[in-house]
Amino acid sequence: MEIREAGEADWPAIWPIVEAVARAGETFTYPRDLDPGFGRTLWMQPPPGMTLVAVKDGRVLGTAKTGPNHMGPGSHVATASFMVAAEARGQGVGRALGEAVIARAKAAGYRAMQFNAVVEANRSAVRLWRALGFEIIGTAPEAFDHPIEGLVGLHVMYRRL
Repeated sequence: MEIREAGEADWPAIWPIVEAVARAGETFTYPRDLDPGFGRTLWMQPPPGMTLVAVKDGRVLGTAKTGPNHMGPGSHVATASFMVAAEARGQGVGRALGEAVIARAKAAGYRAMQFNAVVEANRSAVRLWRALGFEIIGTAPEAFDHPIEGLVGLHVMYRRL
């Protein structure tokens, strides 16, 4: 699997992943009726951020976006978001993207990485981020309306680089 920076030509392959995740409403605070234009604005990061894709056999299996968590005096902490195509879940795509994002953040000089809204019910993501060295530093209770589990918490997860 190749992890590389996404270009404009990748958006048509990224959009179905973003659309499916948004429509499911289980892991992101994106509108469930997200359209391609707004989806592109949310996902395709301008510098100093970047968007990555995980590609195998010419197929985009997953994507990540990363950059500074905040501007100015908070810009030394990175953030990232990840989406994996449903048919590629459980195959190490999320882990590969996570490791790539962490490596790029370290190389870019970030001091830490913070995820601002990891859905408590997304147990596989929470398990993965913990395995990659993140800790839950707080949870906003009932901050996410999950379509199956109802109101669940949103974790803030943090890791020093």
